[in-house]
Amino acid sequence: MQNLHDTVSALGDEGSLLAQAISARQGHNSPVLAGQADGNNGVDMMQGLELAVLQRLARNWALLRHPLQAPPEGAWRNWLLMGGRGSGKTRAGAEWVHEIASAGEKSAVRIALVGETLGDAREVMVDGLSGIARIARHKRPEVEISRRRLVWPNGAVAQMFSAEDPESLRGPQFHYAWCDEIAKWKHAEETFDMLQFSLRLGDDPRQVITTTPRPVPILKRLLADPGTRLTRLSTFGNAGNLAPGFIEALQARYGGTRLGRQELNGELIEDREDALWRRDRLEQLTVRLSEPLHRIVVGVDPPSGAGAQSVCGIVVAGLDRLGRAVVLADCSVTGESPASWATAVVRAFRRFEADRVVAEVNQGGEMVGALLKSVDANLPVRMVRATRGKFLRAEPVAALYEQGRVFHAARFTDLEDQMCDFGPEGLSSGRSPDRLDALVWALTALLLEGAGEPRIRTL
Repeated sequence: MQNLHDTVSALGDEGSLLAQAISARQGHNSPVLAGQADGNNGVDMMQGLELAVLQRLARNWALLRHPLQAPPEGAWRNWLLMGGRGSGKTRAGAEWVHEIASAGEKSAVRIALVGETLGDAREVMVDGLSGIARIARHKRPEVEISRRRLVWPNGAVAQMFSAEDPESLRGPQFHYAWCDEIAKWKHAEETFDMLQFSLRLGDDPRQVITTTPRPVPILKRLLADPGTRLTRLSTFGNAGNLAPGFIEALQARYGGTRLGRQELNGELIEDREDALWRRDRLEQLTVRLSEPLHRIVVGVDPPSGAGAQSVCGIVVAGLDRLGRAVVLADCSVTGESPASWATAVVRAFRRFEADRVVAEVNQGGEMVGALLKSVDANLPVRMVRATRGKFLRAEPVAALYEQGRVFHAARFTDLEDQMCDFGPEGLSSGRSPDRLDALVWALTALLLEGAGEPRIRTL
């Protein structure tokens, strides 16, 4: 009976209904059924109560969740949920926040919700299929989007923040925090540090961090923290909640690859030993741009085919007054039609007031130039054709990084992933290094060829 009592207590409101149903079954005078147990009304009431219990239990997270989705026991400050795509990490984070916020008749709890961008915070952490607003079965919070916050009926408040703006965390203070996809944050270290200064309310401030793993410094720092409890989730462990055929299709395409181990198994895969770039080195090359640039080019690697996974690599880079290259943006687009990616190239050209577009024509030939000219007839385009393999073309550019002649104006996660996974045999996934190719063309034009008249503009 003690185990039953513990179970009932742990289920909260559903537990109270369960206790009443058990009491009725045993012939006791349940508060709901008192005075009605002898007639048909009593039987109907009992059956209705049992149905209500089953319906509530079917939605109870304490029963639905995988044991790995339960918060760790004992003392901890960071609960790091590292998992593959669709592994259930977002649901676990949302349920953790809702359970804390909805507890008690009145609450002054304050929670920070930090996403890669404000759009991600809202679309994934709040309104997504596994977001807080969707999983709240009772005591649902009101979303005040103009104030970027959620307010629970008991007074608890969760506020949304973007990792693109670390300074926005200066001032507010919280009891708890949820950080989503921290491995993709552009200013991960700075944003996370600012959040730590804000976690200063209550007796036991805690934070849950949900992310697909990448070998970035912030994850390594969290893993080394003695206050971190790590939970690893796999996409395969959540197969029952995913679309039929999803697992089989991805396993057939990515099974056994580095990308599959990272994106499906949730493994933290270190940089390739034979890669041309090292992630720790790229981290040191990120600078804040504060001076005019003298020449800007847009490198373009057109997609080799069509479809949802086709990528047009578009990378913008410029020269500073000391003759060093600064990578300004990764404007690459995925799954776009030829007209759409050509428009994206022109948009990047105009946004950065570039001098020239450098586009590879191995894929598409003269059609590439015609497409770009159809969007902007005056677009200065230089067509280049690759006569050597990708690795041989990338080696001189990697040497420029080693010489300290290239810097990045921000963190470009997808581009850096390709750079640190590119070896003599290409990417470990076997896919085309589209973003990296665009980078190589841009930096080759700036530093290895040096053609073109300079203009000065301030960004």
